[in-house]
Amino acid sequence: MFLPTIEIGDESLVTEIVAKDYRTSSVFRKYGIEYCCGGRVSLEAACEMRGLDITLVKKELGESARNIRVTNMLDFNSWDIDFLIDYIRNIHHVYLVRSLPEIRNVLEGFVESHKTKYTQLPELFICFKNLQVVLLPHLEHEEQVIFPYIRQIAHAHDNREPYAALLVRTLRKPVEEMMNSEHQYVSNYLRRVRELTQNYTPPVNACITHKVCFSMLEELDNDLVQHSHLENNILFPKAISMEKELLRSE
Repeated sequence: MFLPTIEIGDESLVTEIVAKDYRTSSVFRKYGIEYCCGGRVSLEAACEMRGLDITLVKKELGESARNIRVTNMLDFNSWDIDFLIDYIRNIHHVYLVRSLPEIRNVLEGFVESHKTKYTQLPELFICFKNLQVVLLPHLEHEEQVIFPYIRQIAHAHDNREPYAALLVRTLRKPVEEMMNSEHQYVSNYLRRVRELTQNYTPPVNACITHKVCFSMLEELDNDLVQHSHLENNILFPKAISMEKELLRSE
């Protein structure tokens, strides 16, 4: 279900639109519209200056600010392995692939112009860069190696295939090792970023870009927590359990 979050009128100030919902900043960046200290102009004026169709821009702003409510009653643990993997890929992996470069771009410009005033920002940017360097190859490895392997053993397990144990012995990947190392790395990253941002709380009188950066990092935090939960607490333990069962059945 899509829920509107803010009302956007022709006379709404660009800065106020972003202040109400940081996600609208992506639309303004797309069209080169300043939304921080120099963005105290109306949406209508900003569009006129750049020759933009205000109706189209308002539509994109509304889409960027929509909320999608998902019920808390979802029982992920009961989901079929294939469906759970598809969910992780299409929701969490797609989010990371799309969001990490954008967050880095916004964060890099912000840190460069504010690092003298806020001395913790360079470390914050280094933390984020290190996470991006680790995560993107990790996602690719999961999609090309780990997930196909889990699908194979799940199908062999469910169908009681006679070659199932052989499949585990010959194709087995270090699922348990990866689960533990990934969990530790993400936990360490999140803990340090929360410390550096004071749990994503911008300073008093922080500029709009400061607030946007912290909101984007907080959204990333929330996604990584849910992503890690689905893999480390549900998907990988199921795979490890099936491996052990298949090996016992030889």
